[in-house]
Amino acid sequence: MTDVEAETRGSLGTVRNAAALLHLLGEGPAYQQLTDLADRSGLSLPTVHRLLRSLTLAGLVEQDPRSARYGLGAELVRLSHRYLNRLPVLAALSPYLAPVRDTIGVSVHVVLYTRGWISYVDRAEGADSGLYREPHRVAPALHSAAGRLLAARTDDAGWELALAQVPEEERAEAVAQREAWRIATHLTLPDADGTIEVAVPVLDGDGGAAAALVAVVGDDDHAAKAVTHLSRVAQATGRTLGHG
Repeated sequence: MTDVEAETRGSLGTVRNAAALLHLLGEGPAYQQLTDLADRSGLSLPTVHRLLRSLTLAGLVEQDPRSARYGLGAELVRLSHRYLNRLPVLAALSPYLAPVRDTIGVSVHVVLYTRGWISYVDRAEGADSGLYREPHRVAPALHSAAGRLLAARTDDAGWELALAQVPEEERAEAVAQREAWRIATHLTLPDADGTIEVAVPVLDGDGGAAAALVAVVGDDDHAAKAVTHLSRVAQATGRTLGHG
């Protein structure tokens, strides 16, 4: 028995190890070798094989019949949609997305923060969406204005997970900026292509950041307009969540 397995024996340890394998499968290539997963997880080959077999039976993992490698399973899609359908913030924001998109003239996205990463979970597409969209985009939180707003407002453990996703040279700046990001009513972040990401937090009744609204615009004047209208939507949604 390895040190990792010795520390996580029992049913709780089994769940932790299975969750660790799902996280590893969510990184890197779509399908991964059993031996690589064992090396990266610190678990023995028999343990990894047993857990993957159970996860495959549950539909959470799938095995490529040609290569015998493992990847995330389709059952995760159903579970994720069930989770999103039950989030009050998404239901509250839904009626506002198309009107605010029409007002500012670009796509509007809803972003959630999870364990150091942000996920783009809903959107109203504008004429700027183009032919090649990223409807299921996930990115390190601190590389975006939305992620900085959300990560800075999470607890210290959540903040450390965000720091772990960026290179070491970026961490000192993030630590220095955390308080400013935590209290900011909005953030803008210029991109190398000349566009500007505008992000506004959606605060719940307890003052926590339930989500962020995001738009990518072309200049400072458009950014100011986007901040104004996204902020109105965030405030209206926050009042709804406050009575939830």
